[in-house]
Amino acid sequence: MGTRRRPGTGRQPRRPFTGFNPLEHQGIPLDRQLRSWRELDVEPIDPDHADPYTRCRIITMNGIEVEAILFSHQFARHCPDPGVKRQLAEVRYVEHQQQKAVNWLLPGLASVLETTIAYEQVAVDLTGWVARHEPDAYLRQAYEFGVLEDFDHLFRYANLYEMIEHRKAESVVDGLTEVMPGRPTKFHHRHPHDNVREPYDRSTTNPLSKLHALTIMSAEQQTMNFYMNVGPQYMEPIARRLYQEIGLIEEEHVTHYESLVDPGETWWERLVNHEYNECYLYHSFMEQESDPKVKAIWELHLNMELEHLRLACELMRRHDGREPQEILAPELPNVLTFEENKQFVRGLLDTQMDLTTLGTGYVRDAHERFELMQEQIRGGEEPPSERVMAQHRELLGGEYRRQTEGPHPDVASRER
Repeated sequence: MGTRRRPGTGRQPRRPFTGFNPLEHQGIPLDRQLRSWRELDVEPIDPDHADPYTRCRIITMNGIEVEAILFSHQFARHCPDPGVKRQLAEVRYVEHQQQKAVNWLLPGLASVLETTIAYEQVAVDLTGWVARHEPDAYLRQAYEFGVLEDFDHLFRYANLYEMIEHRKAESVVDGLTEVMPGRPTKFHHRHPHDNVREPYDRSTTNPLSKLHALTIMSAEQQTMNFYMNVGPQYMEPIARRLYQEIGLIEEEHVTHYESLVDPGETWWERLVNHEYNECYLYHSFMEQESDPKVKAIWELHLNMELEHLRLACELMRRHDGREPQEILAPELPNVLTFEENKQFVRGLLDTQMDLTTLGTGYVRDAHERFELMQEQIRGGEEPPSERVMAQHRELLGGEYRRQTEGPHPDVASRER
């Protein structure tokens, strides 16, 4: 193992944002975007020396590209126009190449559980940043609610990591994200009706809110897909059970976030929003990336996405009869930034630990539907998220925590 990089080393300072309107920039023509096997064979990052937030950006963009691909497939299945289907297929093939290049930046020597901890760091610090910058109060509450659940998932996986791989999560999160209890995972299991939120109004909402909703939905969807596939790769029963439990909660989170998107958006409008969001995120990550090789990929993909956006805008004009400027921001918002959210999360831990959902709102008291769901899912037993903590305490004499900013804000959640 190499020497760990000190927190903060290698990250570029946040630069002042200058207006960037992707509609005014020409990208790489689509017929020049195909890459050979040699070009796709990217060099992975070094997990022992790379900035943890570089890994977070990689995981985020992988989720964004996967969503772009899945959305394009769904669009094609509902589109009767052969010409449009062919264009979607051509762009989608390039998106697949982008996804391969991005996801293959992750090092193959990292264990599934190590990558899982990085996924949860993404969930905490990406959703935390979005919550801090979301202009709509109802949408902001949705992100704040989700952060405390992802934060607890990080805590549970970190204890599993130390118990079965004998390593500490600080080697992954590197002091940038604290590791301690959030809203207990056992209380995340809600009746499906209570995971559906109210959507924003596409005609009045801030364009930034559309980007936030699409970004967090895509990231949580990728986490859900990841756990659906990697959970049974462990032999240890406690690991398999914990992935089952948290994997089901990720399904709840995807329902929670996807319901924020206005279902009245047309397919053409959604296509433009997807491509615009990819431009936004590639531009954001290019602005802050400290690894030159990774930054070059962000820049290349941004120039590809500019062309994808142009093509989507043409389809919207032709088939929807509207100008893209009617639904998009006049320029990209301030860069979305991976940065520490410790004090923000601590504020939520102090004020929102006991929240649950009822209908499309939030309540502090357990209600009949919540209690019935809890009873059915537990089957008279403690859930895996509690059992992993009991086993960790039994084997190692306590819990694994990484509290860099002092005691837990919630007195009841402090380790006894």
